[in-house]
Amino acid sequence: MTQTDSAPGTPGAAVFGPPTLIASDVDGTLIDDANRVSARTIGVLAAAADAGVEFVLATGRPPRWIAEITDQFDGTRACVRYAVCANGAILYDVTHDRILESATLAPDLLADLGEIVYHALPGAGIAAERVGRSAHDAATPPFVATAGYRHAWLNPDHIEVGDDEVFSEPAVKLLVRQPELPSGEMAQRLAGPVGDRAQITFSTDNGLIELSVPDTHKASGLRRLIAEAGLSGSATIAFGDMPNDVEMLTWAHHGVAMAHGHPAALAAADEVTVVDNNADGLARVLERWFGAGE
Repeated sequence: MTQTDSAPGTPGAAVFGPPTLIASDVDGTLIDDANRVSARTIGVLAAAADAGVEFVLATGRPPRWIAEITDQFDGTRACVRYAVCANGAILYDVTHDRILESATLAPDLLADLGEIVYHALPGAGIAAERVGRSAHDAATPPFVATAGYRHAWLNPDHIEVGDDEVFSEPAVKLLVRQPELPSGEMAQRLAGPVGDRAQITFSTDNGLIELSVPDTHKASGLRRLIAEAGLSGSATIAFGDMPNDVEMLTWAHHGVAMAHGHPAALAAADEVTVVDNNADGLARVLERWFGAGE
């Protein structure tokens, strides 16, 4: 692993590049702590687009939370055509607001996982993220939760339902919330009982973990997207900061962790940025190949 900035002569630049595909986590990586994509980042992504390089979002976010990011590219040369959402469970065509593919947990498995959660983490709240045909498919309530679920974000959009109803329909992921515990400890408590029945990960350490179809993660989603959309995966670079980015950072030809990243992400990366998401860490790396940001 190297820790470098944007100078063309750095070790990271000498062994890789230019990329043919850029994949980036959103929160804590692409955007700053005010949820903004900086002008410098948009500038370098515009230059990458001019060079024919695909830029893909790879995020734990659902499709309905993508527009607040992609709208920031309106009127620029930067472009986001696709997003890998829900930690790899959903392939989303941003341009046409269309779900290309999804991997869902069946109702009986959701119920089994719920019983495991209640036994291992007494008092935890549970929610299910579902998927429709588009980002805002009115026919499919996207996020249903038990009465004990305490939302981790400032923009709660869940519908409170009975426990049985949470498990009644297929879901791309089951979210488990226990604010009194760190996410890492929650994941450890569930790892044994869950076994190979679900993929366990987390994108924040404030008492929230996510369970999805086994072997479903950002790397598997990116592999499927490359095949589905006919993208070039000959030279991939990926950016991330949390445990749900680990598989993607390992899969990419060059994985870059943000300076403030979780230890698991730092260990998985080929390179660590010198500065974090609030100081254009992603842009500084991409400027090796695509010039200075605007």
